[in-house]
Amino acid sequence: MNSSKNVDLKIIIIGALGVGKTSLLHQFVHKTFHEDYRTTLGASILSKHIMVDNTPLKLQIWDTGGQERFRSMVSTFYKGSDGCMLAFDVTDLESFESLDDWREDFLEKIIPTEQGFPMVVLGNKIDLNERQVRRELASFWCKEKDIPYFEVSAKNDINVVQAFETLYSYVNCALYCIGLESQSFRSRPPF
Repeated sequence: MNSSKNVDLKIIIIGALGVGKTSLLHQFVHKTFHEDYRTTLGASILSKHIMVDNTPLKLQIWDTGGQERFRSMVSTFYKGSDGCMLAFDVTDLESFESLDDWREDFLEKIIPTEQGFPMVVLGNKIDLNERQVRRELASFWCKEKDIPYFEVSAKNDINVVQAFETLYSYVNCALYCIGLESQSFRSRPPF
């Protein structure tokens, strides 16, 4: 890759209300965790500059609200995404069960032309004892869909960086394997 090019990537994180999407982003971008986040209405954006294979990347990470009543509004933010993180709370079975709906809604709205749109799944809050979603169940769901799975804790900073690295490496490879000029799953400028 060429270090003279600066590449902007739009990453979106989606999932049910209260799964810890904002906490995951703040842990990745700022290395901070707060117990008292307010519910995200619509979307908020955090940026992080990184280097991958001597290429500077600017990640714009879109944190979306998880309330069902705002889903149609949130889905307007999907357009132009280069990668997607699907998040659920391992202590909330309903948040895991809603992953199919979140994934299908996302894929319908972006209409990817590539077979494997860059995605990862995050099972958050592994630091808590009230687990309702077994690791094997989540792993099986992800394996069926050929999506990497990470058990993470935003609070204790467990596997957060690894999950983001996997996603942006996957996105970066997809862009450069097919060439930036023929970005078939990027039908727009990044932002």
